[in-house]
Amino acid sequence: MTDQHAQHRTAGVARWAAPRLGMSALLALCLAACAPGGDPGHLAIAGPFEFTSQEPGRDGYLFTRMQVAETLVDIAEDGRLIPGLARAWQATEDGRSWRFELRGGVRFHDGTILDAEAAAKALTIARTRSVVLRNAPLAAVTAEDADTLRIDLTRPFALLPAALTHFSTLIAAPASYRADGYVESLLGTGPYRIAEIDPPHRLVVERFPDYREPAPSIRRASYLTGHRAESRTLQVLSGQTDLVYTLDPSSLDPLRRSPGVSVHERLIPRTLQLKLNAGHPFLDDVRARRALSLALDRGGLAERVLRTPGTEAEQLLPPMFEAWHLPDARAVQQDLPTARGLLAELGWRRGADGVLVRDGRRFELELMTYADRPELVVLATAIQAQWRAVGVDARIAVENSGSIPLGHANGTLETALMARNYGTIGDPLGIVRADFGGDGGGDWGAMNWDNTAILPQLAALETETDPARRRAHARAVSRVLRDELPVIPVLYYVQHTAVAERVR
Repeated sequence: MTDQHAQHRTAGVARWAAPRLGMSALLALCLAACAPGGDPGHLAIAGPFEFTSQEPGRDGYLFTRMQVAETLVDIAEDGRLIPGLARAWQATEDGRSWRFELRGGVRFHDGTILDAEAAAKALTIARTRSVVLRNAPLAAVTAEDADTLRIDLTRPFALLPAALTHFSTLIAAPASYRADGYVESLLGTGPYRIAEIDPPHRLVVERFPDYREPAPSIRRASYLTGHRAESRTLQVLSGQTDLVYTLDPSSLDPLRRSPGVSVHERLIPRTLQLKLNAGHPFLDDVRARRALSLALDRGGLAERVLRTPGTEAEQLLPPMFEAWHLPDARAVQQDLPTARGLLAELGWRRGADGVLVRDGRRFELELMTYADRPELVVLATAIQAQWRAVGVDARIAVENSGSIPLGHANGTLETALMARNYGTIGDPLGIVRADFGGDGGGDWGAMNWDNTAILPQLAALETETDPARRRAHARAVSRVLRDELPVIPVLYYVQHTAVAERVR
């Protein structure tokens, strides 16, 4: 184990809910007495997201965060790729093959040893089920010897190690898979194994006695789904739960005042943003999109609505992505006169009720959002009021999150407020390429928008390894997204985690 990997394992409790955790929080926690349910060795966690299976491509996020399963490559807190189940990796000179050297002495939860054959089987199956591998130029995944996994590509692909940090590429024991490749009973290599599972709401894990050092300090842990943020808040305030994440902004003040609870804040690589249908006749001109952006008081939204001052987003990619983040980008200040002027240039005139009218049509848009992240509904209401100040009437529709890609696919979506995670694999290239890389955009990115200028930049980033040249290509893409606003960045995301005082 490298020193950096050992340090990564001792990260604090607030990182449990980060986009990609790896091997940190449960190993680092200690528990005092007075446990929920009277078991001092049991850590109780509550979150908003359901799970429906043990299939890595669908629900692997839960099993990696609960440390049942691990990936070949992991991510350090600063975004660097670090060893996971692979202790080292190397590409051939032509970039068409990669070799991954596996850690020795790793056991699956059924007692079998991790070797390259088992890893090759897991990734070969994942190729058909993982979005990140399905879009990668994989030719073959084979065991070169017992400890060396070889991945051959149809073309150079510098993103491969980062792609192998994604939860859908977790390595499960061969016995986990049915004949058709479906995972019915997940046997991982993590410090915890599944003890009880009751989809979609409850998972209990227990310490795996044959886990390599360092051994986990907590005996059991449970994850319970609770859709309402208010219920999760009451659970931690009443001592029923130890750790609760994804909190309603209105819950933060009472939690901070509670003597038995601490609230941790963490900026994570997620952006609260507005997805726009750039093919809509009201939004197909960049001036309209710019006007909607200028109508937003981001400072007020951050400080007074979400209680996260300083998180205003002046560009799409958060500052932790140094290669993509434009250091010279200026903060976007609310500018109602300029916003109104841009809309007037497009022929919009204020009607009797204050809503803009053009060619007999009112400037009405549906603003879709979802309640899985409770801050989105509150934020949507504030955005509705700010757009009304420039004559745009937004009707809020609270749906489930799947309605956004559905609306993209069938063409009915007009605008949507969402939280987009750019850090699922450590390098945002895969997300940016899916969201903006042609064919009118992606389910969670642009809609009916293409810019051919960014396509060669995205293609170059797939093979380029020189840091300076990668930075130049990435920032060129970021400038186009900032200038054309196929998606409007609003705020950078702060994860709030409430933790009971018995957790150390």
